[in-house]
Amino acid sequence: MNIFVLVKQVPDTETRIKISGTGIDENGIKWIVSPFDEHALEEALRQKEKTGATVTAVSLGPARCVEALRTAYALGVDNAVHLKDDDYNVFDVSYAAAVLAKYCKEAGADVVLAGHIAIDSQSSMVPAMLAEQMGVANINNAVELSIDGDKVKVRREIEGGLATMESATPVVISAAKNLNDPRYPSLKGIMASKKKKVEEKAVSELGVDGAKVEMLAMEPPPPRPPGRVLEGDSPEAKAAELVKSLREEAKVI
Repeated sequence: MNIFVLVKQVPDTETRIKISGTGIDENGIKWIVSPFDEHALEEALRQKEKTGATVTAVSLGPARCVEALRTAYALGVDNAVHLKDDDYNVFDVSYAAAVLAKYCKEAGADVVLAGHIAIDSQSSMVPAMLAEQMGVANINNAVELSIDGDKVKVRREIEGGLATMESATPVVISAAKNLNDPRYPSLKGIMASKKKKVEEKAVSELGVDGAKVEMLAMEPPPPRPPGRVLEGDSPEAKAAELVKSLREEAKVI
């Protein structure tokens, strides 16, 4: 059983983001593994402990992505693969899915685990598009996973409850927050990860069509207008002033 985990490197949620041209200014940014991918990694490692599966972490992006793969090694994955693309655009989800699908299919992935959503692009589209391009089933929002031979059984979150689904492998599964509690890397694991080989493969070697999305500009949202205090001697007077403002100024009623 070959389990592949998609590991995306993203800015730390506490990092202050600054715009620079058509992207963000990466100076001083602390990079981390996307939090939902941590749940995917944890689940892959638990399945490895249960079934003896081989776990491979895969990351698409520039050279710095190796840091995320070192984190995966420190946690206990068996292999790490860097699909190197120095011009990778996080918003080009179609391109990302095509690259990852080509590699995972050629490498013989039985189960592909990914986070439900990445905290930088917030698209939640890559796992489903990846499954479509691989021609395999996709089960999202997993909160429980079991693997028995070439079959998987998944409990997933749906609106108002849970649903149970089964599929043959290969299959793509995205992890919800409630799937597990991710472990922390041990000091021994961190030290060992520095010596392990990260396989590097240039995206150009996969024969995938080039990027489809071009960033023309990036700018922060406009500042929020200042608040306004409604005048009035009573709640009724303030309510009347609010209605008047909504009708005459905002023109929403």
